[in-house]
Amino acid sequence: MQQIIIAVISGLCVAVPSIITTLSSNKKNNDLIIYRINELEKKVSKHNNVVERMYEAEKNITLLQNEVNDIKSAK
Repeated sequence: MQQIIIAVISGLCVAVPSIITTLSSNKKNNDLIIYRINELEKKVSKHNNVVERMYEAEKNITLLQNEVNDIKSAK
């Protein structure tokens, strides 16, 4: 009986710190992943803003080209 108690205590002495370390490590990794995702979302947002601005610029260039062509053909 005494050997079983010693084995259980020994097992707990190994298992409890291992569980605590694992949980702590998982939380740190989770926080890092969340931080990286947030930074990536910021970069994607900036990229989308550039795409929208380029679309507007291309549309304006097309309009200006049409106006120039109209002016040339009016001469």
